[in-house]
Amino acid sequence: MERQIALWGHRFTHTDIVRFTVIASLTLSSILITAITLAQNIGALYPQLFYFPILYATYFYPRRGIILAGICGIVYECLVYFSLFPDTFALWSATGQAVLFVCVALAVVYFTNLIRVSEARYRSIFENSLLGVILFEKNNFKIRLANQQVAGMLGYNVEELSGMTFAELFSSHDFQRRFFEHLGSGEDIRNFETCFATKTKEPHWVNLSWSRIDDTVVSCSVIDINTEKLVRQEAVDSSTQYRQVTENSPTGMVITDRTRILFANPAFSIFSGYTPDECTGKDLADSVIVEDRERFAAFAGRWDTVAPVPDRAEFRFITKSGEIRRAVLYFTPITRNNRPAGLINVIDNTEWEEYRERVEQTKERRREMMRAVAHELRTPLQPVLGYLNLLLQDPKSFGVTEETRQILERCAKSVDQERQIINQMLELSVLEVEETGLDYSVFSVRGMVNAVIANGGYAIKAEVAIDIPPDLVFEADRQKLSYVLDVLLTNGMTYSKPPKKIWITYRGSPTLPFHRLAIQDNGVGITETQLDEIFKPKNDGGTGSLGQSTGVPGRSLAIAKKYVQLHGGYISVDSIMNIGSTFTIHIPKKRPDKGDNHDA
Repeated sequence: MERQIALWGHRFTHTDIVRFTVIASLTLSSILITAITLAQNIGALYPQLFYFPILYATYFYPRRGIILAGICGIVYECLVYFSLFPDTFALWSATGQAVLFVCVALAVVYFTNLIRVSEARYRSIFENSLLGVILFEKNNFKIRLANQQVAGMLGYNVEELSGMTFAELFSSHDFQRRFFEHLGSGEDIRNFETCFATKTKEPHWVNLSWSRIDDTVVSCSVIDINTEKLVRQEAVDSSTQYRQVTENSPTGMVITDRTRILFANPAFSIFSGYTPDECTGKDLADSVIVEDRERFAAFAGRWDTVAPVPDRAEFRFITKSGEIRRAVLYFTPITRNNRPAGLINVIDNTEWEEYRERVEQTKERRREMMRAVAHELRTPLQPVLGYLNLLLQDPKSFGVTEETRQILERCAKSVDQERQIINQMLELSVLEVEETGLDYSVFSVRGMVNAVIANGGYAIKAEVAIDIPPDLVFEADRQKLSYVLDVLLTNGMTYSKPPKKIWITYRGSPTLPFHRLAIQDNGVGITETQLDEIFKPKNDGGTGSLGQSTGVPGRSLAIAKKYVQLHGGYISVDSIMNIGSTFTIHIPKKRPDKGDNHDA
C-alpha cells in the first residue's frame, strides 16, 4: 500500500505527486513551446501539444483535467492574441481551439467514466463472486488474477496466488496431465472434476470450467466440491463395507419389500439351498412350512405398522432340497433406494434345537434314573429303620437289655441320618438336573419364622431374638424359604458358643430391590478359605473353624443356596473369627421373570 503525504490540507500518495509533476511539466512545456513557436512564427502544430497534459490529467483526475483544459485554452488564446492580433481568422481559430480543448476533456471524462464503471462492475463481480475465478496465461500458465474465493478455498492470499502458475495448484502430476490434455483440445470445458492442493498440501476437490478470453488469456471458474466429494466417497466406502459385511456374515441376511426378497447374502443362500439370483424376487413366505405360515403372516403383518415389531420369531423353513430347518428371524426397518424396506437376519438354529431336544431327552432319562436310584436306596432302609423302632418302642417284650437298647438307638440314629443324606443327595441332584418349580404365595415373614423356630425347637436350644416388622410379607415359595431358614438356624445352633444366641433381623430398605433377612450367631466364625467351601456339597459333615467335625450334613447349605437362587436371589456371609457369623438371605421384592438367574 502506498504511503500518503499531507500537503496543503490534502492527502496525496507518491503516485499522485509523480502524476502532478508529469502534468505540470507537460503543461509548462506546451505553453513554452507554443510561445516560442508563435514568437518565431514557425508553424501551426503547436495547439496539439496541449492535448498531452489535458488527456493525461483528465484520465486520472477527471474534474481537475477539465479545469486544466480550461486553463490551457485561456493561456493558448492569450498567447495567440498577443502574437497574432489583429489577425481575425487566427483569433477566431484560437478561440475555437480553446473550446475544443474543453470539449475533448469532457469527452474523455465521459468515456473514461463509462470504462471505469464497467471495470468496477467487472471487478465487483470478480471479487464478490460466489465462484472462484482465475485468469491465467495460456502459454506459461502464469496466474494474472485470482479472486478471494479461490484464495480462501486453498488457504492462500490473493497476492500469493498471483505469483504462482496454474499448474502448481494441482495435487499430483496425474491431475495436471489430464487438465492439460483437455486444455490442449482447444474446446471450452464445463464441469471438469479434479483435485487441487491447499497451501498445507492437503487434497481439495474442485470442479473447473474454462474458456479463452483471447489468444493468450484463459478464464477459469472454480467450484468447491470437496465436502460433496468426501461425502460421496464415504457413501461408497460405507456401501462397500456394508456389502463386505453382508456377504461375509455367517448369519443369513435378506432385504425385503414386504415379504418379497430384494437381496439375499451367501449365508442365506446356503441356508435355503437357493442361489442369490434364485432368491431375488422370491416370496419368503413360500419357504415357510404350511404349519407355520399363519404365524409368519401375523409376524410379517406388523412390519409396516406403527406398533413395535416383535424382537424375534422362530419358524421352520423348507430348503430347496426339501429339508426342514429351523431359524430365528430378527426384523429391522430400513430405507432402500428412498423406499421403506426390511432387513431380516435369519439365524439358523436347527442344530441348537436338535441339541436342546437331546438335552431334554437326557434330562428325562436322568430324572427316571434318579427316581429309580431313590427307590432302590430307600427300599432297604425302610424295613431296617422300622425293625429298629419296633425293638426300641418295646425292648422288654423282645428281651432287649439296656446295653443292647443303647446300641440299637445309635444304629437307628445312624440309619435315619443315612436316610436324610440320601434324601438330600437326591434333592440336590434333581436341582442340578432341572429347575424345580416354585409355589409362589404371599405370606407373613414373621409367621414363617415363628413356625420354623417352633417346629425345630430352637427356642429351647438357644436364646432367639427376632426383629421383623409384624406386617412384613414376602411373595415367594414359603415351604422352600422355611427349609432355607431351618438350615441356617441349624448351622447357627451348631457353631454357637454357650450361652447360645441367635438374632433374626430384617434389613430391607424401600430403595433396594431385595428383601434382606439376616441370621446372626455368636459362634466360632468362618475363615476366608471356608467361606468359599461352605456352600459346596460334601460327603461328610461340615468342619468348624478349628477343623473339628460338626456332624451337620454338608449338603443342606448347598440345597438352601439353590432354593434362594431359584427365587432370583442369593445368600451372603459375613464372619469374624471367635465373634460369630451372619448369613443374609436376599430375596427379590419383585417376582423375577422366567429365565432370570442370579448366582451367588
